[in-house]
Amino acid sequence: MIEAIISTLIGALTAMVPLVLTSVGAVVSERAGVVNIGYEGILLMSAFFGAMFAEVTGSPWIGLLGGAFVGMLLGMLHGVITVYLKGDHVIPGIGVNLLALGIVAFGIPAYWGTAGQHVVPDTFRVSPIIKTPYGSLSPMVLITIIIAILTHWVLFKTPLGLRIRAVGENPEAADALGINVERYRFLATVYGATLAGLGGAFMSVDWLGTVTKQLSAGRGFIALANMVFSGWNPLRALLGGFIFGFFDNLSVWVRTNPEIQKIIPWQFVATLPYLVTLIIVAGIIGKVRPPKADGKPYKRE
Repeated sequence: MIEAIISTLIGALTAMVPLVLTSVGAVVSERAGVVNIGYEGILLMSAFFGAMFAEVTGSPWIGLLGGAFVGMLLGMLHGVITVYLKGDHVIPGIGVNLLALGIVAFGIPAYWGTAGQHVVPDTFRVSPIIKTPYGSLSPMVLITIIIAILTHWVLFKTPLGLRIRAVGENPEAADALGINVERYRFLATVYGATLAGLGGAFMSVDWLGTVTKQLSAGRGFIALANMVFSGWNPLRALLGGFIFGFFDNLSVWVRTNPEIQKIIPWQFVATLPYLVTLIIVAGIIGKVRPPKADGKPYKRE
């Protein structure tokens, strides 16, 4: 039993990576006042193109960077629409989610010639840095933790972080102080989407080693729930990501243990990440406050 617990905890560290990266990115974006619900689509498209870049170049690290680049481009698109064109913050995200479903569903058979799924060869996947009898850990786990800590430090301990939070709380006052509201909002949006892109590529060229049109499996929306759970705080998003990752990985453990399945069906356990999301969000609604200008286009008078 102890071995199973250790194995599940190690697996949770891996499962938390796309959730934490996306949540931390969303924290920064919304701290600057820009809502983006398109992270589900960013995760999916970045997983697809990350695998493609890894196989074309022969390097999983270029695949990860390629996924981050795709996320950056989608973040720039969202930023232009919401920040510079003063568009609605929700509709572009819905568009990205729908676009991702179409591109990946069409792209897998068109590019790889397989129906619905492509398995990334092991030679194009990131090698773990720590191997134990209970499981292995990718270097991306450590990188994710570092990103979360550094983002928290920048956001709350530096003048740059103060400016980012200012344009999300009171853009009029920030503008009066000479802060370029549009620039900070745009860059925060791009940063958030880039982290989500990195998380998407991680799923295909590291953790899961496959590309399907259902690969993101709601993780973009779970990441948004984790962002709310964290109170728009990167460190608490790191903790929340681990909790969600634990329940995500728990279903895998149950699925591979026939004795446990006799007691608890794995299909029920597989719903736990989503049930936990609903319970947590329902429990904290009204108890946390988003940035005052979150989701509100800023128009200079």
